[in-house]
Amino acid sequence: MKRTAFFISDGTGITAETLGQSLLAQFENISFVKLTRPYIDTEEKARAMVQQINNAAESDGARPIIFDTIVNRDIRAVLAQSNGFMIDIFATFLSPLEQELSADSSYSVGKSSIGHNSNYMDRIEAVNFALDNDDGARTHYYDKADLILVGVSRCGKTPTCLYMALQYGIRAANYPLTEEDMERLQLPNALKQYKHKLFGLTIDPDRLTAIRNERKPNSRYASFAQCEFEVRGRKPVPPRKHRLHQLHAFLGGGDFRKDPRRKGVERRFK
Repeated sequence: MKRTAFFISDGTGITAETLGQSLLAQFENISFVKLTRPYIDTEEKARAMVQQINNAAESDGARPIIFDTIVNRDIRAVLAQSNGFMIDIFATFLSPLEQELSADSSYSVGKSSIGHNSNYMDRIEAVNFALDNDDGARTHYYDKADLILVGVSRCGKTPTCLYMALQYGIRAANYPLTEEDMERLQLPNALKQYKHKLFGLTIDPDRLTAIRNERKPNSRYASFAQCEFEVRGRKPVPPRKHRLHQLHAFLGGGDFRKDPRRKGVERRFK
């Protein structure tokens, strides 16, 4: 069974989409075509949406499900003329709150306290830091890093840094280990003074081969022999000498939060 679901908002649509996705996930036997439509902030745009909704209803032979966070009543009235089943997310929750608090809500478009949230700002700063200090491009800000991920090319350093930034506000830089580093069996000069911040990211050679083949198919760089050499053949840094820790698929080998003080990121876990 197939149904179309619209997430409609006069803002970014994040609220409508997030809650709508969570609710639709409870119906595993139904296949949903999910469409997000942000910034529907005029009656003209709403009338265009009505046409899209009606087209979907005709195509599916069933009413589309509409999750909306439209606060303007005139715009909602236009949408209500569509052949869709509307779920007003704001009204569902605001009306009971108004009754409980004995106060009217502001019904403001895009109203959010997120900009005043210090944890949110920490995460945004951490994301910017991860992007600015990606792949060893810049090393002169490593003193400001909470940790530095090292690993071979295409092992997942960048997405791991971004994950830590988004989830925990950790300022993570990353540095790629090259074949020359493997041969020398020494830390690159740029990393030597930051041994206490280093974490090695590992990956299965088969997985690394598959990832590299998407970038440079049938090359020595993507060959299994090369990938196995870089991951397993030799340890680029003796762990006892340089205290290089391993994160197996990010925190797979342990809980990073258990020892935040030693990792220099205790302020991130408030």
